[in-house]
Amino acid sequence: MINESALLESQSLRNSVLDRTDVLDRVKALSLLPDGMHVTTAMVAAYFEVTAEAVRALVHDHRAELEANGYRVLTGPELSDFKQLSGIQSRTASLALFSRRAVLNVAMLLRDSEVARQVRVYLLDMEYLARTQPVENPVATHVASLDDRIDQRITHILGKTVVPMFNALIASAGEHRHELLELRQDIEHVERRLCQHHRRISFLEEGRAPEVSAELKGMTWQALERHVADLLRRDGCTDVVVRQAHKDRGIDVTARTAEGRTVAVQCKNHTSRRSIRSADMQKFAGAARAVDRVDVALFVATCNFSSEAQAIAKLSGVVMVDRHDLEAWSAGAPLKGLR
Repeated sequence: MINESALLESQSLRNSVLDRTDVLDRVKALSLLPDGMHVTTAMVAAYFEVTAEAVRALVHDHRAELEANGYRVLTGPELSDFKQLSGIQSRTASLALFSRRAVLNVAMLLRDSEVARQVRVYLLDMEYLARTQPVENPVATHVASLDDRIDQRITHILGKTVVPMFNALIASAGEHRHELLELRQDIEHVERRLCQHHRRISFLEEGRAPEVSAELKGMTWQALERHVADLLRRDGCTDVVVRQAHKDRGIDVTARTAEGRTVAVQCKNHTSRRSIRSADMQKFAGAARAVDRVDVALFVATCNFSSEAQAIAKLSGVVMVDRHDLEAWSAGAPLKGLR
């Protein structure tokens, strides 16, 4: 088993376990800002029971690594937008924010904190248990559920040979685990493209338009919400509810992932010539993050998103599903935001 001090020395090892942010709450409750996603420098210091200066010194020494995992400093209009979105009160000209990944990153770098040490030990205990369990193959399971007309030779190579091989390598790769995870993502991308091509071929064989958008165009907004609910169920979500009576709050569908994370979805059925405005995104982000505080917020649209809406989504952690993503999702590809 890897010693917890190894996390202090190896960035590759730290990168390989950064998705396990749930260990933070298992060691000690982590208080979040009203947006439900970020904490300030003072809040990080309080969590690890160190001074704010110690946290700032750590940021100074490891800024690039922390920024790659969600640390950022807001100023100007971006700071004003965040204050309005989250409802926090601050008179400072800048505000340093840490995502949960960045807080976990701090735990793996902070030497003089007993809380950080406990997080490292707990984190490596979980990683050890995961590595000693049989490696599952979620891609193969998904491929098996696709239409039988997909070329079985290709799915056999992906689902029965390539992905299990990478899973086995990842389980024993040590410091190279991060690179192998990226390669597996490339394979999953190939799988999504195969799903899209298969769906288009199916349309052509049946003499219909080759795009899923042809079906989506004929949907009412109620039908789109039911369609998205069906996609959530297909991808393993439970407690899926279409909340048409609560549209004034900007949340159309709620669900829970197989891992227990809460999901809120906003659906917009617009023509491809329109785009989602910043006001729509801000309303949904506020409802999903500040009011309901869900774990996964999805904004599903049959059109594109304006640049302003994209900026707000990035700031608030909303997953955007535009018409191209919706087409791929409808064709059978798993939605990345639900993983």
